[in-house]
Amino acid sequence: MRIVKEVSGLPCKVTVFSWNGKYLIKLENGPFEQTFKVSELDVLEEELDDILSEKFLSEAIKRFDDMALSLRSAMN
Repeated sequence: MRIVKEVSGLPCKVTVFSWNGKYLIKLENGPFEQTFKVSELDVLEEELDDILSEKFLSEAIKRFDDMALSLRSAMN
């Protein structure tokens, strides 16, 4: 597995890996993670920035918020 890119300065940490013919787009926010797998045959490395659009990231942040609510609810 190799790191293709790391993006900082966003509301969450973004790391893109290349592994087993796929790009793994890993988003981290506190104790939560989201990973998206995209075939390297479907996307060029240069197109990864297009995937990491403002809309994509805002939707991911909303999911992180939902994950935190679910965990809090389960722990009460």
